[in-house]
Amino acid sequence: MEKIGVVTVLFNSAKVIMPFIECVISQQHTKFNIYIIDNNSQDNSLEIISNFTDSRIRLIRNDSNIGVAAANNIGIKNAFKDNCSKVLLLNNDIEFSSNLFSGLIQAQDLYGCSLVAPKIMFHSNKDIIWYAGGWFKKINGFLPFHRGLKEKDIGQFNTPVQVDYASTCCLLVNKEVIEDIGFMDEKYFVYFDDTDFLFRVFLNDKHKLWYSPNLVLFHKVGSLSNSFKGKKVRGDFFLQQNIKNHVYFLRKIKSLYAYFFIIFLFFKNNLRYIFSSSMKKNFATFLLVNKSYFQGFKL
Repeated sequence: MEKIGVVTVLFNSAKVIMPFIECVISQQHTKFNIYIIDNNSQDNSLEIISNFTDSRIRLIRNDSNIGVAAANNIGIKNAFKDNCSKVLLLNNDIEFSSNLFSGLIQAQDLYGCSLVAPKIMFHSNKDIIWYAGGWFKKINGFLPFHRGLKEKDIGQFNTPVQVDYASTCCLLVNKEVIEDIGFMDEKYFVYFDDTDFLFRVFLNDKHKLWYSPNLVLFHKVGSLSNSFKGKKVRGDFFLQQNIKNHVYFLRKIKSLYAYFFIIFLFFKNNLRYIFSSSMKKNFATFLLVNKSYFQGFKL
């Protein structure tokens, strides 16, 4: 039985961490450690975790919030030290059945792939798709898209298929992938860390990623993030991280098209500020949008 290193990043996750751990420790595949990397949570997340006595739980506490990519890397490195041959990156705002781990391993064997991801549904509406495969879209600055997003699941995406992209909401990765591709880029504090990692896998073309629709988990989308202020307006933190990270991501690609898109982004972001209802219409937001753009050149 292969040993899995389950890695999840904790930050003020008290609302979701208990059912998540319960899902993990109830798995049919029992040979795993779960590395909970705490980014200095200020709620009672750690108190909740202390109620679990399972010896497979490894809690690693950081003195500050070092970001998602850096925290994931800590978990991955500890998993390798403990002789795990696979790493399973998981959000902790998810719930899933007891056959997830074993099913992911079986899918890897069946498809002959190094990475595999399940179908992901909205937890708030379990018939609605969040992820059913993903690909990079050059015309959008190489951003990935989720197939089937917000569609009702009627079995239209129930065929296993090789894909380019999967969120690290749930992604099983063989150790060899990390050895060949490298760890997460820690310059991404949050957002784009998985995009960057999977794009490097895509460019390398040695390791294949498959979508396995017979495995399903449920994502409590937005339960931990601060991407919206109110119902429709993007929060400042989300804007800053996404704008600067997209510029940095494109700089890393280093193609003529990527450089062209960086220039295009300057005008696109400002037009979005003017016309999009998802942005606050004040001078502070205008400054934030443009300051974040130029921060992308400093990463």
